[in-house]
Amino acid sequence: MRIAVTGSIATDHLMTFPGRFADQLVADQLHTVSLSFLVDNLDVRRGGVGANICFGMGQLGARPVLVGAAGYDFDEYRAWLDRHGVDTGSVRISEVLHTARFVCTTDADHNQIGSFYTGAMSEARLIELKAVADRVGGLDLVLIGADDPEAMLRHTEECRTRGIPFAADFSQQIARMDGDEIRTLLDGATYLFSNEYEKGLIETKTGWSAEEILGRVGHRVTTLGARGVRVERAGEPAFEVGCPDEEAKVDPTGVGDAFRAGFLSGLAWGVGMERAAQVGCMLATLVIETLGTQEYTLRRAHFMERFTKAYGDDAAAEVRAHLA
Repeated sequence: MRIAVTGSIATDHLMTFPGRFADQLVADQLHTVSLSFLVDNLDVRRGGVGANICFGMGQLGARPVLVGAAGYDFDEYRAWLDRHGVDTGSVRISEVLHTARFVCTTDADHNQIGSFYTGAMSEARLIELKAVADRVGGLDLVLIGADDPEAMLRHTEECRTRGIPFAADFSQQIARMDGDEIRTLLDGATYLFSNEYEKGLIETKTGWSAEEILGRVGHRVTTLGARGVRVERAGEPAFEVGCPDEEAKVDPTGVGDAFRAGFLSGLAWGVGMERAAQVGCMLATLVIETLGTQEYTLRRAHFMERFTKAYGDDAAAEVRAHLA
């Protein structure tokens, strides 16, 4: 099963200021702020939802196709993804813009000042999925993740027009979308991904009930935080899958992307939706135990040991064949 993942490609530049922002702000001069913070360290991390999901799928051996736009500074990031099993041949490289970038400074009270530079991500709207499908010999599923809003709309319409099954995954972009845009992006999807809060927001903005939305998509996959995930299927009973025990809780950033990576990999293997959800929860657990969205290492023996403990021997036997 050939799966393409469309979505943002970005780097995060994270800095720590040892003092307090509040101590540097003068109440009656906030209209003319001019400040520079001397920071202690700089942590540069690879990110972007499309790249994060593809990295996880690559770790599982699913060979995903990354579809997105990056800047002329993408060479090192591309090499990293290539080494970890991601097909980057359909990434559009801007000739004039840098890769999207999030720059954030955190103070001693955990307050943050950040900026997001869209950069090359704005060119994702110029990518045609037909060209991607022709290059790789066809597509069985396209996940349409958070990206340039025009790109999300174009990819959705193209999937519908060409009869390519797609998964809708609004993620961070749902906050800026209105009801009409959300209805357009989810109608006819094979899968709809969201967390529990986004689920309610989708229903509020579209004016559609949970039952109406499920009738318009084949499957609804809702992550429940520490409680795992709920999978709803039109005309069939819903089911929930819990998370494996955590060895540590380090950083939740990228956990949702990791779940999607595991779930999509399970679909690519053909192991069934419950097993796919279990793989997703196991991979998400590895990410929450790691600082950074692509800094974890999937050691297969360790992965299967913990998977077996969480979900049993029969589930492990089915998954092990695809990880071997």
